[in-house]
Amino acid sequence: MGFLSTAITLYCDYSRPPFVLPPSPSSSPSPFSAAAFTFTELSASTVAVHFLLHRYRHLEDKMANQDDTHDASGSRNNVEKEIKRGLIVMKSIIRARDKGEKFEVHWSAEDQLIEPNGSMLASYIGSLVRQHILITCDNWRSPELKVGKEKIWSEIQRSFHIDESRQKYCIQLAGKRLRGFRSFLSNKFLKDEEGNFVEAERPMKYAEIISVEEWDNFVAKRRNEKFHEVSDKNRKRASKPAYPYKKGRTGYSRLQQRILAEEKSDATSLPEHVLWKAARVGKDGAVVEAVQNVYDECETLSQTLPSIEVQDCRSVLSRVLNVPEYSGRVRGKGFGVTPSSFYKKPKTKNPTNKEVMETLAELRAQVLKLQKENARYREKGAVPRQKILVTELVSIVNRNFPR
Repeated sequence: MGFLSTAITLYCDYSRPPFVLPPSPSSSPSPFSAAAFTFTELSASTVAVHFLLHRYRHLEDKMANQDDTHDASGSRNNVEKEIKRGLIVMKSIIRARDKGEKFEVHWSAEDQLIEPNGSMLASYIGSLVRQHILITCDNWRSPELKVGKEKIWSEIQRSFHIDESRQKYCIQLAGKRLRGFRSFLSNKFLKDEEGNFVEAERPMKYAEIISVEEWDNFVAKRRNEKFHEVSDKNRKRASKPAYPYKKGRTGYSRLQQRILAEEKSDATSLPEHVLWKAARVGKDGAVVEAVQNVYDECETLSQTLPSIEVQDCRSVLSRVLNVPEYSGRVRGKGFGVTPSSFYKKPKTKNPTNKEVMETLAELRAQVLKLQKENARYREKGAVPRQKILVTELVSIVNRNFPR
């Protein structure tokens, strides 16, 4: 009975859900079914033999199925290894759009995207530009891209509450995302570990958005000698940065937002050199000596320079780093910040032709008035008020033609 109890125990454990015995290949019921299993009719050896035969048959069928599907599953596994992560489709945005909902977008004091929903919109723009703009485009300002840019902007407006004045920022960000995507494709699929170009087929992961012809043209452009020269130059320049950025995908705007929130500050912005230093602090909180030295020099210089001189195209940070500055950017503030928007200098507007003619007519009238008064004073023998009238004329000119 010991052998019988062991066999019955094995059967009961094997048949307990979720482990269910497969049906017998024959038309007869399983020897352990309710209809066939009767302890009084089976001896200990019969139960053991039936159990072992059934178990063997089940394993044999399983191995046969594995052999039949080996080739198909093998090729599928190779594809799955290549496609570790699918395309970004932003399902949360699509679901909200289907419900008629839109996300609110927030902006910093420097007109940069911030949380909440800032990173979501930035990722969505990257997804849109990959769908509507070819990776072979050479000039982002080309009129041929107008339709694609308009499509990107309309898709953004479908899912986000965003003002028309933000269109320029979003389209510029789309261009930046496209350049990053092209660089990713080159480094990931067209170069080996040493940076040398290699033969590569179109990645299946992006087959839905990149045609074979488009990929071939892209590869041909990347193999151009002129492109190689520019690529090598930029790679050498970026290979050993003196002050490496250490915040990953967190841009300056979100970093500034996080710092202000942690400090519970009422300020809306941080000085460029303060934010620049924070972006180069590692996870351990350590600051390298070179970065600290730049920060200390910026602190000293900012206290000695006049406020008007600080707010020019070369900020305190640029002066200390002593590097050439590019027009249209503010070092240490990130994407989207320009000198005009950051420093907010008052703009002098040139007068129109109509304003010039009106001012000339007013001056002519004042000159006639001056001549008449001078003649009257001479008749009376009094000293003319030339100095007073000249002062009035000067004030009119300064009022209409500011420096």
